[in-house]
Amino acid sequence: MAAAPFLDEPEVVAAPYGTHPEARADADVDLYALTHNETSTGVAMTLRRPASTAPGSLVAVDATSAAGGLRWDASEVDVYYFAPQKCLASDGGLWLACCSPAALERIGRIAASDRWIPASLDLQTALENSRLNQTLNTPALATLFLADWQVRWLNEQGGLDWAAKRCDTSAETIYGWAEASAFATPFVTDPTRRSSVVATIDLADGIDADRVAKVLRANGIVDTESYRKLGRNQLRVALFPAIDPADVEALTRCIDHVVAALA
Repeated sequence: MAAAPFLDEPEVVAAPYGTHPEARADADVDLYALTHNETSTGVAMTLRRPASTAPGSLVAVDATSAAGGLRWDASEVDVYYFAPQKCLASDGGLWLACCSPAALERIGRIAASDRWIPASLDLQTALENSRLNQTLNTPALATLFLADWQVRWLNEQGGLDWAAKRCDTSAETIYGWAEASAFATPFVTDPTRRSSVVATIDLADGIDADRVAKVLRANGIVDTESYRKLGRNQLRVALFPAIDPADVEALTRCIDHVVAALA
C-alpha cells in the first residue's frame, strides 16, 4: 500500500512472528486490513471490528486459509475474501469474497471516481460479473468443481460449525501431542492464538525437522515441511476439514517413530 501513488501512507501495526497485532481504532483509517489465519506461522485471530471507528470505515479480511474452517461473525467484517485451495480442498487461481452493503457502496464509489484501476483488479467489474454468475476471466473448471463439492459436503455435515469442530479436534490432537512430547513444542505459545487449521510445531535442537519431513515424504506422508522464509526448525501441519482427525493422530505416531529411528 505504501508503494501505491494514489493512497495515503498506511498505518502498520506490527507483531512478532507467532503472535498477531490488535487493530486499534483511528479516525483517519478508512479500511482495516486483517488476516484471519496466518498460513505460514499457524497464528489465528478472532475477528473484531475496532471500537469507535470513523463513520464509513471498513474491515477487510484475508481469509484464504481460514474460510470454511474457522468461525467468524459476519457483523464484524465488511469484506471476507479467500481462495479455495485450503479449507475448500480445491486449487488456487480463483478468489471469492463475502461483501457487506457498505463494502459494495465503497466499490461503486471508487469505480465512479477518476482512479485508474486495471481490469484484473477492478472490483466493480468482478461484482457485475458475479451478479450474472460469470467471471471476467475463465477459471479452471476443476477449481470450481472441487470447491463446489467441498461446500456441498461441508453443508451436508452441518456447515461451518461442524467443520470448525472437526478442525478443533485435529488441533487438540497435534498441540496436545506437542505439549506432551520430549522433543516437540507448539511454535505459537499463546493457546488462544493457535490456529486450528494450520499447526506449526518446533522440534528440539539436534533433531533436523527438514530431515524428518523428507523421511515422512519418502514414506508417503507429504507436506509437513515448514515455511522456508520463517527459517525455523519446525514442521507445519494442515488441519483443514477434508483431513480426517484420525490421520492427524496417526501422523503424531509416525513423527515419534521417525525421530526415534533417526536418533
